[in-house]
Amino acid sequence: MRRIRIYKGILATIVFTLISTSGHAITSATKSNIKEWNMLSKQQMREEMSLKLIAPGIWRLRFGKPDKFTPMRLSPSKPNEKGLADVPPCAKPPFPLSGVQVFANGHGCCVEIPMTDKERIYGFGINSVLFNMNDRHVFIRASDSPENDLNDSHAAIPFYLSNNGYGVFVDTARYATFYTGNASPRGREAEVKEGFAKTMVADVPEAKGVDIYIIGGPTMMDAVRRYNLLSGGGCLPPLWGLGVEYRCSADFDASQALALAKSFRDQKIPCDVWGLEPGWQSHAYSCSFMWNKVKYPDPQSFINSMHSMGYRLSLWEHAFTDPSSPLYPKLENHSANFKVWGGLVPDFASKEARTIFGDYHRKTFVNEGVDTFKLDECDNQPDSYKPWSFPECSSFPSGIDGEAMHNLFGELYQRAILYAFKKNNLRTFGLVRSSGALASSLPFAIYSDSYNHQDYVRALAKCGFGGLLWTPEVRDASSVEDLYRRIETVILSPQALINCWYMKNPPWLQINREKSNQDILMSDHEEVTAGVRKLLQLRMSLIPYLYSAFAAYHYEGIPPFRAVVMDYPNDPNTWELDNQFMVGPSLMAAPLFTGEKSRQVYLPKGVWYDFWTHERYEGGQSIEVAEPLDRIPLFVKNDSLLPMAEPVESVQSDTCFQITVNVFGNHPSPFTLYEDDGVTNDYLKGDQNKIVLRWENGNGSFTRTGDYKGPTRYAIGKWVEAGN
Repeated sequence: MRRIRIYKGILATIVFTLISTSGHAITSATKSNIKEWNMLSKQQMREEMSLKLIAPGIWRLRFGKPDKFTPMRLSPSKPNEKGLADVPPCAKPPFPLSGVQVFANGHGCCVEIPMTDKERIYGFGINSVLFNMNDRHVFIRASDSPENDLNDSHAAIPFYLSNNGYGVFVDTARYATFYTGNASPRGREAEVKEGFAKTMVADVPEAKGVDIYIIGGPTMMDAVRRYNLLSGGGCLPPLWGLGVEYRCSADFDASQALALAKSFRDQKIPCDVWGLEPGWQSHAYSCSFMWNKVKYPDPQSFINSMHSMGYRLSLWEHAFTDPSSPLYPKLENHSANFKVWGGLVPDFASKEARTIFGDYHRKTFVNEGVDTFKLDECDNQPDSYKPWSFPECSSFPSGIDGEAMHNLFGELYQRAILYAFKKNNLRTFGLVRSSGALASSLPFAIYSDSYNHQDYVRALAKCGFGGLLWTPEVRDASSVEDLYRRIETVILSPQALINCWYMKNPPWLQINREKSNQDILMSDHEEVTAGVRKLLQLRMSLIPYLYSAFAAYHYEGIPPFRAVVMDYPNDPNTWELDNQFMVGPSLMAAPLFTGEKSRQVYLPKGVWYDFWTHERYEGGQSIEVAEPLDRIPLFVKNDSLLPMAEPVESVQSDTCFQITVNVFGNHPSPFTLYEDDGVTNDYLKGDQNKIVLRWENGNGSFTRTGDYKGPTRYAIGKWVEAGN
């Protein structure tokens, strides 16, 4: 067994390059520490360990020879250097690097990182049962079943956050495991005296080396910002992607889909994206990626008709490629040695396979007007009674194996599809059933086949810990109350998704699946439809606010949806708070669940206002909240400007939002709206305006600056003193 330890003071002795935002290189090697340096062979140190400051506040510790296929090595995204430079400074690592140990043996690599006794650990992806991750054995393994106590999930990632104000990313695609303070390595007794009473242990099987990224704060939010900006910054969806998405029955043909879509417009049901499920393809398991000409005899006419009604079109698919597909011969030499459902498994670890796959989608679908995709079945399904995916022993032409590919497959799949839109200078916002590390720049929200509402809310709070987006989609419901409560949650999530793939009618007409498919509507369906319309209109009113929250994600790395503990890490009452979450800079949601007439809501220190009544509350306490069936408990932080738009049925190229600015508090902070075409990537070239809203001395004003010359997106109208 080989063991290397970073001794005290070694940070000052290892010769390494500090990359500053100005691009200048600085080297450091002090004679005073030569004795300590010589405790390790220079040749051995060069081979086994190196340390590098790769960006402000981010240190990379490299041990041995890392794997070829890891999230960082396969990510084409460049760090957002400007955003990283703007994060509050962190001059030194968040814990003594002298306490880090890394060693390798026949099993793989082991990383030991010091922990204090009272710190709380969060992250490791988007498992929907676990929240505080202390004192656990945590697995990093992609799975279709996120409701477990092992951390298997749709996005299990080797990145964790501490409420002590730092993060750690272990760059591996292996089925790594973490012991989060419950393992006690021998020989570390001296560290207890220094206050580091626990140890985080990361076990990386098979690896001969590993990169560990130590991400400083000084706060928990700053650490996650650095992680997101290291990933390239968060995605900025198209404006239409922040509206409502409805996915119709998989059995529908073109005429049925068009008829239901028209009925939405007739009933003024807000909807931006219309989704087609497997039935649109000529073969779906595996996929042909060709239209079913019986159900959709004229695809272009169908696409044009949907667009003429103001809808964007989303197509369901998965990556396993059927022999009938035109892609099959092109991918045959770029696929695994195993098939799934008789279809090829593309080697998305190779640029060639991603380009072939993405270019086909661009020419066949994106060029014809398809706006986004739903990427299914890309998570591992290890616990199924049938092997619904490729074995871990699979091999791929690129050299990656099945284990690493499972943990990377969803993310690489997204990149292949995103290529099709980038080539056309278009933005998209899709759905995916598996993602991974360093994925914040990818414009896809994760969804699940599970359906527990409480777990959905917990996952929504957790997604901000790791550069992930989550939609608690709505399908059927156990009652009308359940339908309302689920819709109230989804309209305050990254993607407002109503997925009726197995129901003929929308759930506001009939909540029961069997009755819906028999066209038996609820007796009170008109009343329920009116209530649901009102909720969906609230989502449409929030689009400008949400677009600004995503802009902060993109430019600054701030998660648009996140757990309350991220904003209030020093408040012990937030440490286990997994049924409330922050929405953008100013809103806090606290969903009600079926059967609850009221609930306890914790308000962190400060002043808060009820979104609906504008009642003022002092924070630092829990309050009992009851809301009617069509309202979610929602609170606004003091000194906030909250822009709300008149709701529209869908976002079009010339949509101009009529804005009312709600003023909460006596000295609200300025709020920035981002104005651009909402569709292309031209904003990256500066084709964007900033509209800064200000409230001073009882008067509202705004300034508009920037080079965007297209249609006006925001008309600033009334200013309302909602709470003071």
